[in-house]
Formats: sequence, structure tokens, C-alpha cells
Amino acid sequence: MNRRRFLAVAGGGIVVAAGAGVAGFVGSRTPHTALRPWIDAGSLYTEPRMKALSYAILAPNPHNLQPWLVDLAQPDRVILHVDPDRLLPLTDPPNRQIAIGLGCFLELMRMAAGQDGFRVDFDLFPAGEDENALDERPVAIATFSRDASVQPDPLFAHVLARRSLKEPFDLTRPVSSESLARLEAVVENGTATGSSNQAGSVDALRRLTHDALLLEIETPHTFWESVDLFRIGKAEIEANPDGIDFSGPMFEALHMAGMFTRDAALDTGTSAYEQGRNAVLENTDTAMAHL
Repeated sequence: MNRRRFLAVAGGGIVVAAGAGVAGFVGSRTPHTALRPWIDAGSLYTEPRMKALSYAILAPNPHNLQPWLVDLAQPDRVILHVDPDRLLPLTDPPNRQIAIGLGCFLELMRMAAGQDGFRVDFDLFPAGEDENALDERPVAIATFSRDASVQPDPLFAHVLARRSLKEPFDLTRPVSSESLARLEAVVENGTATGSSNQAGSVDALRRLTHDALLLEIETPHTFWESVDLFRIGKAEIEANPDGIDFSGPMFEALHMAGMFTRDAALDTGTSAYEQGRNAVLENTDTAMAHL
């Protein structure tokens, strides 16, 4: 079962027909079908694995590729594989980012199962692994079991509120040390964490992320891989609810006018390229803390 199929199962519903005029255009640009999994998460299934997976598919992952394949043939088990057709060979050749996304998938599945009193035990890379890249072998075998001692994860309450911010951060709103400490306190399984809101550290990490993103943008083949995954406007997002989405009436209008297209985004002499680059860098350049 891959995410596209799962979206077909979980993403049912009615898309409201577009109205007339400007108000109708604005009101009809929301990709309702693609957003259904966020609305339906946890509500369509009673089987523990399926219910937990309805949250897991919402996990953050690189370029929203959703690179997961799951096998449910064995009772009480979810066997996770990577989808070899949903990788980033140019921007992520060792599959590091993909592996992080798969880890987020597993963690969200564990959190969701815990809400219903199920423990999930993981056997990671049970058939071995290639340290240089992911392959056809299982990434993990997850075993579900009822356990009265399982406590709900406090972060689960925020799962559906998660968003990828694509705007500059507010420089007048510092991130408190208390907030960072609270985030670090919920880390489990011996995972090492660190954070900083100190000016020197924040400035250094801003420069590091700025330079890394600029290198990726200014390297033609890596930038092409990202632009190729652009989903511009409602129709493209509904047809392929993955990739990097640009939704809303502004992007639709720019796309219809030919001002925001994949070709324009790749052309270093266009405003689409310049504005896109600046928007990405403004986000990293205004980060107020790092975890």
C-alpha cells in the first residue's frame, strides 16, 4: 500500500463546484481532495494499524515525496519499505533526507497508536542495510500490541497543526529557552538533542543554512530536481498530492498569466526565479532559534 493508494481511500469527499466571478475563483482554489487526509485522520478506521497509518502519512518528508510503502500482510505488523521511485538522487544522493522522512513516518505512527493504548516495537533494518543508500530491504518492521502502560505522547495534540512555514519568521518574537527545553524534554529512546537561541549560534546556523540552500538553488541540476516537483495550482495539486505545492488565487493567477511556471522558475533572468530564491533565503535568514 503506498500513499497514493492510501490517499485514494482516505481522501474521499465532495469538492465544492466553483462559483462565478472573482469571489468564486478565490473561493474555489483550495485543493479540498488533497487536504482530506488532514481532515479524516483517525476517523475512518478502527483497525489499529490503519488508524495509526492515517496519521503517519501526514509526516513531514523531503519535498513531500511521501516515499513510503507498507506491507500489512502479517497480523499486527507494518513492514515499511522505501519507494525506489520516490527518491531525490540529485539533491539527496545518499538518501539521508529520505531516511529522516521515513523516521518521521514511523514516529508519527507510534504516537498515533499510543493514543489508543497500543505499543509499537520497531525492528530497524531487519535484513541489514547499505550505509551508502536505501535499497529494497525493509526499513523497519513495526509490531503493534495492546499495552495498558503506554502513555499518550504530549506532542500528538499538535500533529494536525503542523505546517511547513514558507514565510519569514517574526524577528520581534524570540523563542524562549523554556520553549526549547520543553521540546527537548519529550525526546525519547536516547536520542541526542540540542538547541540554541543564543545570538552567536543562531547567526552561525543562519549563515550555514543560507549557504547550503543557495548552493542547491544555484546548481542547475539540483534546482531542476526541486522545480520538477512543483505543483502549481489546484488542478496539479489534486492530480498529484505530493511535491512542493503552490496553492491559492495568487499563484493560480500568476500561473495563468505565464509569470510563474516551471520554466520561469528555472530561468535565472526572471522575477519568478529571483523572488523564489529570496523567499527561501528569507525564511532561513530570520530563524530565531534552532533545535
